[in-house]
Amino acid sequence: LEISSLSENDILVLRLDLTDRSSHEAATNSVLKHFGKIDVLINNGGRSQRSLFVDTNLDVYSAIIELNYLGTISLTKYVLNHMIQRKKGKIVTVSSVMGIMGAPLATGYCASKHALQGFFNSLRTELTDYPEISIIQICPGPVQSQIIQNVFTENLAKSLENSGDQSHKMPTDRCARLTLVSVANDVKEAWISDHPYLAVCYLWQYAPTWAWWLMNRMGKRRIQNFKSGIVSVQPAPL
Repeated sequence: LEISSLSENDILVLRLDLTDRSSHEAATNSVLKHFGKIDVLINNGGRSQRSLFVDTNLDVYSAIIELNYLGTISLTKYVLNHMIQRKKGKIVTVSSVMGIMGAPLATGYCASKHALQGFFNSLRTELTDYPEISIIQICPGPVQSQIIQNVFTENLAKSLENSGDQSHKMPTDRCARLTLVSVANDVKEAWISDHPYLAVCYLWQYAPTWAWWLMNRMGKRRIQNFKSGIVSVQPAPL
């Protein structure tokens, strides 16, 4: 409010729990009552993972899917109904480069992001009668944030002990700016990352056999570091 021409009526902050799907319709209605319309929905809630599959309880995978996937599409459903009535809007989902590749220590997280990619790519094909409703997927690589401090581990009660150095990751403000550029230009899918991480994305897309070979080599080292309590900063997608 201090640095813009906005008034208090231009801002509405609602506490929202993505895992409480029964509250999503009411939250959507609260926004519509306040503003009268929803132009853009940015789905940006989720948690990552750092654990080996063989050590991880299945309830962790259930929690990941409930939050990252089902919570996202639940909120999307209520907002999309409004956008279909208006025949206009943008639905932006922050996925991950993990939604287009695989990596060790993040099997559940990768699965949830692959699910989002498949869902929204399919949803886009169901909205061909609504050309002004955009489905946009943002796939960031490593970005400076608190996502590592809040990852799922092998059980729901355990937190990650060492989050490591994040200085090698893309600054948060640059990722946000590139996301806004993608949204403004209706880019269907944007990979937002620095090299060498971005190069791995292209390799995975266009030369998957080489990508599998590379990820096996990098993954083995990453798992060894993880077991030794070392947080790797090598160019493996995070």
